[in-house]
Amino acid sequence: MTHSSGSSSFAAAESANSRFPLLKRAFLNLPNAIDRLMPHAGKWLLFAIVIGLLILSVPLIITPLPAIQQGIIALFLIAVGWTIVQSEQRQINRRVGEHLHLFLAWISIIATLRYLYYRVSYTLNLDGWVNATFSLLLFAAELYAAGTLLISYFQTLRLRDRAPVDLANYPEEDWFTVDVYIPTYNEEVEIVRKTVLAAMTIDYPEDKKRVYVLDDGRKFPDRRLKLLKMCQELGCTLLTRDNNDHAKAGNINTALRRTSGELILILDCDHIPARQFLKQTIGFFYKSDVALVQTPHWFYNADPFERNLLTGGQVPVHNELFYKVIQKGNDFWNAAFFCGSAAVIRKGYLLEVGGIATETVTEDCHTSLRLHDRGYQSVYYDKIMVAGLAPENFSAYVGQQVRWARGMAQILRIENPLLNPRLNLSVPQRLCYFSACSHFFFGFPRLMYAFAPVLYLLFGISLVRGLGLETLAYALPHISLGLYANYITNKTTRFSFWNEVFENAMAFHAGIVTILALLNPRLGSFKVTDKNLQMSDRRIFDWRSSWVTLGVCVLLVLSLVVVPFWLIDYPEAKEAIIINAVWAFFTLSLLVAALMVGFEQPQVRRAHRLKRQLQAVVYCGDRVTTNGRTIDISEAGANLLLDSWVDLPDIVELELCGDFEARVSLSAHVTRIQPTPENQVRIAVEFVDVSQAQADALVRVIYSDVAEWYTQERQIIDHPLASFGFLLTGPLRALNDRHPAERTNRLQSIQALAQIYWNGQFYPAVATAINSRSIRVELFPDTTLDPSLLQVNQPAVGLLLARPETDAPPVRLVAQVESVVCTDRSRFHGMSESPSGRTVTHRLQTPGLSLELSFPEQLDVQQQNRIRQLMRSM
Repeated sequence: MTHSSGSSSFAAAESANSRFPLLKRAFLNLPNAIDRLMPHAGKWLLFAIVIGLLILSVPLIITPLPAIQQGIIALFLIAVGWTIVQSEQRQINRRVGEHLHLFLAWISIIATLRYLYYRVSYTLNLDGWVNATFSLLLFAAELYAAGTLLISYFQTLRLRDRAPVDLANYPEEDWFTVDVYIPTYNEEVEIVRKTVLAAMTIDYPEDKKRVYVLDDGRKFPDRRLKLLKMCQELGCTLLTRDNNDHAKAGNINTALRRTSGELILILDCDHIPARQFLKQTIGFFYKSDVALVQTPHWFYNADPFERNLLTGGQVPVHNELFYKVIQKGNDFWNAAFFCGSAAVIRKGYLLEVGGIATETVTEDCHTSLRLHDRGYQSVYYDKIMVAGLAPENFSAYVGQQVRWARGMAQILRIENPLLNPRLNLSVPQRLCYFSACSHFFFGFPRLMYAFAPVLYLLFGISLVRGLGLETLAYALPHISLGLYANYITNKTTRFSFWNEVFENAMAFHAGIVTILALLNPRLGSFKVTDKNLQMSDRRIFDWRSSWVTLGVCVLLVLSLVVVPFWLIDYPEAKEAIIINAVWAFFTLSLLVAALMVGFEQPQVRRAHRLKRQLQAVVYCGDRVTTNGRTIDISEAGANLLLDSWVDLPDIVELELCGDFEARVSLSAHVTRIQPTPENQVRIAVEFVDVSQAQADALVRVIYSDVAEWYTQERQIIDHPLASFGFLLTGPLRALNDRHPAERTNRLQSIQALAQIYWNGQFYPAVATAINSRSIRVELFPDTTLDPSLLQVNQPAVGLLLARPETDAPPVRLVAQVESVVCTDRSRFHGMSESPSGRTVTHRLQTPGLSLELSFPEQLDVQQQNRIRQLMRSM
């Protein structure tokens, strides 16, 4: 993996002139010269430049060339694209990088249009209705892909980065009043509680902020009663209604008429906000035409792709491209849209458009379209300030994506943002909304690309006339330059080939719902995405969600099996056969990875771990033991890196501090200890005996008291070959057995006088090690005891422990013998049989006799507090 930084980029740029030949040096210096010529180029100048370049490129697009000359041009264009990418990686000026992207996009558009012109002119196979039908279907899929590519270039012509408006510039009495809406339906009360706790903690004047839980769960009276008690306990307001009309949209619209805030912050019930959310977003509304401020969604649990393919965070998740690139490009054109949560909306403007739209199941995007239609501005502020729950399994993920696909197709059918003359949208806004709506139609092209080599190799249907090296000479620049141009904007947010995995996994589901929504936009209803599902502790394959992908994989395998027979029987078609075979193998590689997404991995953790580096203080007794920081943390436990080695007991007191002022103190069970080469110690702990107040404080520390989430700026960049290799190894990772880390039985060394009471007698001893569940004692040398009886019977014994250096009375406990160990074996002879047949026990004078005792769990209520007090005093 490569990590980029400003200093390394600067050093690379400084040394470029000495390390690169003249041609490459020219490419490095050209973007800086362009930047000096148009330092203040706005959106319309950039748009005019793109159109002008395309008009000038028409002769390059339509001029026919012999195959050899086209092959030379193809290699030249690919080399130019690669050189531009190398140049962009060495730039420290973002504007220069944007100009390079513009130049590369122009070359890519020429290559794409030239390829399409060639396809129409020479390669459509219209011989017979079967060949003609599938040939035109494949060409339609290519047109969709080319159109999506061209619109994406326009959409990301420039990415807009915004800085927050400082509220300190305005008197506090003039700050807006804000209502925080948390819509719920059937989600667990504990999930809602975490969001409410964080919402109540948002840093904003209390007299200007009200938190409302909008519950639509009429069908769950017991849950609603728990929700009401929670709201009363935490100090927020529960709003309900007597129907469920229009689902989430109707729920919010009902609340709009019952609350009085000037602005509303909408949070999904699992989207836990950071304390700085309002102060970072409210300032934008002092510009009077701003109706909406949207922020990114971020999920602290792994989605099914990351979870089931075991990527370990090495591959950006599916939504990063949208929130890190597309929404910032939309914002440049005033087309950033509402995403349903983590957004602040001006209530008055929302009421002007009739509230949240109810005609589609993607009410969020539909609502922002109507706000833009009224001429209002939207703002996309790219700072992660919510932590949410992604769908836990593949079927829940499919359900969420299907709802989005249906809703966007409904918007396209009802509103037609590209061509509807009644909409008061600019041309760029129309293109951005059309791109959002048409994106979910990827299902048909993906299936068509997968079936194309199958149709040729299994059924002899020729979709491309004269498929061979000449076709590749036109296709490769189109494909390569498209990858290069997208690489510049997407290199930290979407790795090569992984988009194909995402789309192939969803192709059938998305294809069906989008077609049905176009035919009848009233089909389908809003369905809440399942959250925090209980996952199985063993692997399960989701046949229902993956059967189409599995079927296509089988067909592709059969297609590859028949390739040798094709080569033997039709040697004259060798080029077409080999190209289709490579096509089938590449598609199969993507589909196998997509198939493994439905292979649900077992659950090995009780709670989701977050990579938070929190200040930690570990206490043992009444003294500070050591300081450190968390490596990762969940609501159940944490991994910590301590500054120095200490002899810790297995139960410690732990204080965790958030990024601002939140703190929590907890008891923790040390489950693993691992020294590091840097003389630090890595320990794993599990929180124990957590009260509700401690759990609430822990939620604030982990999710709310956050200065910046670690995924705000991803440093790992895409390397296409490494990305493809990592994708190919996905099935191997998915099939490896996963086991939770082994726990260690940690004993703290002590020296304390003790007495063992058993069978009516007291035996003096010394306690040498202890933890919350067990103790080790060494019997005195002059003690006569039969160890075999203890070993065989493992009886319960009384234990009397003196507290060192105190006058406090000894601690009385009950323990059970687990094992008896003789460390001086030369003096222990065990048992033997006498000539008369009786068993004789050879007694031991006890030096070297050690007893391992455990504290029975059924006596925890009576004993655990005494045991922990004893450990602290030692």
